[in-house]
Amino acid sequence: MFRSMAATAAALCAIAAGAVLAPPAPPARAAPAAIQVPAGVEAGAAVFDRRTGTFTEEYRTSSRFRSASVVKLLLALDFLWNRGPAYAVPAADRARLEPMLRSSDDDAASYYWSRNGGSAIITRMARELGLPDTQPPPPGYEGYWGYTSLSARDTVTIYRYLLDTAPGPVRDFVMGNLRASTRCASDGFDQHFGVAGAFAEPWAVKQGWSGAFGAGTCTAAQPRTAKAPRAAAAAPAAETDLTRPALHSTGTVGPDDRYIVAVYTLHQTGTAYGKAYTDIGRLTRSLNVPDAARPAGRWYGTWSENVNVRPDPSTTRPPLTRLPAGVEVLVGCQKQGQRVDAPPYSNDWWAYLPQYGGWISNIYISSPGNRLPDVGNC
Repeated sequence: MFRSMAATAAALCAIAAGAVLAPPAPPARAAPAAIQVPAGVEAGAAVFDRRTGTFTEEYRTSSRFRSASVVKLLLALDFLWNRGPAYAVPAADRARLEPMLRSSDDDAASYYWSRNGGSAIITRMARELGLPDTQPPPPGYEGYWGYTSLSARDTVTIYRYLLDTAPGPVRDFVMGNLRASTRCASDGFDQHFGVAGAFAEPWAVKQGWSGAFGAGTCTAAQPRTAKAPRAAAAAPAAETDLTRPALHSTGTVGPDDRYIVAVYTLHQTGTAYGKAYTDIGRLTRSLNVPDAARPAGRWYGTWSENVNVRPDPSTTRPPLTRLPAGVEVLVGCQKQGQRVDAPPYSNDWWAYLPQYGGWISNIYISSPGNRLPDVGNC
């Protein structure tokens, strides 16, 4: 297309005056969205790209949090350290270590904590791996492995050791179990929050939780107990918060474990699990993890307690699991099925939840109509 005579004349005048015409500016690239930390949540987070060797997200990475079950990574590494060229795991230990890593079994963690020296495990691993923020439980709590302090940057270092430095059998054993993480933990806790909910597979996760969250588990067992006892009223002061409910999500995302993700969160006392689950999910989804695959669907809030997730859009078959009260869920598609009544409401539309592999009635989804307006039909 020809430029106008006025524009051409202006350009010639600029050249005659000795001006240099700048080349067209390249199209602007959108900056990564800032990490979104929900109100009332204290957090530390890091994302490390192993392909480029750089952090793509750093937020209070050196802040210490009580580790809860994330410390089980160190318990496993301490057990496997210098076991010889084959790094064979005896059957009795495999029977403990696998559920400890996959399903966050506490009895196994307590066994290795007592057998291998308690706080000395943390001192050894911090020294061997170079973990400046990692500390054993504070004085008076030496028996509480969940009160070990960890930070997001130290957690990245642990995973970098596992993936890039550890002997092959150690890497394969630990990471293989983290890839086989079960939705329901050994204590009935729904542990597929954070990384497991924000990203499409492949991923590997080691989660952590501690404190009273209220009802809402993978099983009908109620109420759920905390991962570690609360601090007593006469407890000595500690640098790391030992009282507020903690929910942590760590692991890797993408083919070849490209991204290491560590998210630590503390929540206000009295926070329900559904809200904490939703808050850490929103925070994790806001992280700058370039090219990471996200699960398809739309996120919706839910209401009511112990909403049943069914194998088909009806109430005729036993539920697969139950949702924590008030949790946010990903809806992949919807279809009509059996009518469900929750007076004064009735609804025959059902939502398919791909991350649970089942269905819930739309009547329990926070939306004004029976059919969700921005979700396709199955």
